[in-house]
This record gives sequence, C-alpha cells and structure tokens, in this order.
Amino acid sequence: MAHADIGGAMIDAPVLDILAREKSNSLSNREWKFRLKGYGYAIKDVAGAQVVTKLPQGIELGVLPANFH
Repeated sequence: MAHADIGGAMIDAPVLDILAREKSNSLSNREWKFRLKGYGYAIKDVAGAQVVTKLPQGIELGVLPANFH
C-alpha cells in the first residue's frame, strides 16, 4: 500500500487494484480519470503530487504511488 503525505493515510489495496486495472484499460490519462469517476474516485493535483479522492465529498484518500504516473 502507498503511504500518503496527507495525514499519514494509506490507500487501501482494493482501491489501488481498481486504479491499476482502469489505468491499463485506458488509452489516455483523461480517459482514466473519467473511468475512475464511475467508481466514485477522482485524482487531483496537490503541491506537485497526485492525490486520490473519494467523490462526491472530495475526501483525500492518499497520494498516488510513483508507478501510476
């Protein structure tokens, strides 16, 4: 699991699995981010890092691991 710089939170393994699977099925980052919205997740840029958030509240789950960039 990935350690986040925001509050020490960690992204759960099932969420990382969804992110990885959808990334591999997407042709572009734009499509990937669109597909994640269907699962209730979003990616936002914060201080040079990509942060996974839960929709619709925008709750930050953690920083995306380097292998997702």
